Amino acid sequence: MATLCHAIWQLERELDLLSWRIQGAHPWPIIRMRVFHELTKRGGIHGEPHPVRRTRSDKARLVGKHVAGVVGKNPFLASGAYDALVVPHPRKPAGIEIYTDKLRAELGASALVLDSGINGTPLAGSRNLDFFTSAAGAVRSRSIDARTTTIANALEALTGVKVPIGALVAREIPKHLRLRTLYRALLRRHRIKTVYSVVSYFHQHITGAARDLGVPVIELQHGAISPYHLGYSYPGSPVVADQPDELWCFGSYWETVAELPAGMSTAVIGAPFLPAADASLKVDDQVLFLSQGTIGRELFDFAVTFAGSRPELDVVYRLHPSEHLGDYLLPVDSRLRVSAGSAESTVELQRTAAYQVGVSTTALFEGMALGCKTAVAELPGHEYLQPVVDRGDALLVPDAGTLAARLDEAPVCADSSVYYAADRLSAVLKDPSR
Repeated sequence: MATLCHAIWQLERELDLLSWRIQGAHPWPIIRMRVFHELTKRGGIHGEPHPVRRTRSDKARLVGKHVAGVVGKNPFLASGAYDALVVPHPRKPAGIEIYTDKLRAELGASALVLDSGINGTPLAGSRNLDFFTSAAGAVRSRSIDARTTTIANALEALTGVKVPIGALVAREIPKHLRLRTLYRALLRRHRIKTVYSVVSYFHQHITGAARDLGVPVIELQHGAISPYHLGYSYPGSPVVADQPDELWCFGSYWETVAELPAGMSTAVIGAPFLPAADASLKVDDQVLFLSQGTIGRELFDFAVTFAGSRPELDVVYRLHPSEHLGDYLLPVDSRLRVSAGSAESTVELQRTAAYQVGVSTTALFEGMALGCKTAVAELPGHEYLQPVVDRGDALLVPDAGTLAARLDEAPVCADSSVYYAADRLSAVLKDPSR
């Protein structure tokens, strides 16, 4: 994975991709993460990070919701002005969107909440532009920018993987331009003073619209950031179009682990959604594997082998919320237990597990804060956790046999507050100097 990131960085330097413009938009930051995902999928390194599966009836119901939402959920039909626009994360375990939950409570009625129902259930009382979002992406440009062929060929020369740069640009740039115009109108309509968003690298039309009007954009951290996360990492901190003004982080570690775009400041707000660690809850023989869509199959095989090597341990394989239980079939004689769904939560499993194992999921950091001894499986994506391994907060293991032999060497994080600080959201919100 690190090799692919270096190839992308080399490409954007040599071809000056951050200065590339089409109809006033900057295509490269818009498609950068999508290019990375295509590289990892087409190169056989990763699967889909958050796979969404819909039947024909699911799609028909979604279209019906979109049409109904034009009247019932349309933010343009809301009356009056709002101080803030909040764009939450689509993932809501147990119906709670943890990253903006306290922010929305603090802002109260002064915030217009715009929560899409395309890939999840929107928050109660929220509005959305789902009909317009889907419509904006339905019509693609028929003209192909000649530069996309040059980029695709250069990327293939560096990586051996052909990525359809032209198709990405033909889809994403018209969509960006249409939605940017729409969101400018929305921000004006409600006289929005601040935009708060999650996963801003997939909402650059919102950031761009705010920038057009001089409205500050604050992104709330939603997951692990590393030198190899292309939504945030821009070596040398160049000027990058349509980026948030601020990034509010869980802890101080995240402020410096990656080189952010020029002009993006940071603040630590803590993690009010994470419960306190309780050593009395720990079960000494419990080992928790934390899956994720990108590498689930490989890690599952790793866990099955480990469980067979250490039959005296209680080994649980916890699926990511975006994964499907039917994709994981245990061998008949396996001692591994697969956990999925809301019957038990990942956090509660981490509160009792003595050990946790994963690759690059954010849940590993949460488990460190909850007192788990941590091991990182050396599978594609483990580079995300290399700074943590270097700090001595996790053990890197190349295979299941090594983990079985060295499990007791997995460390407890010395100071988890660098990853998840005490709650400071209220103080940061009130700080006029930030």
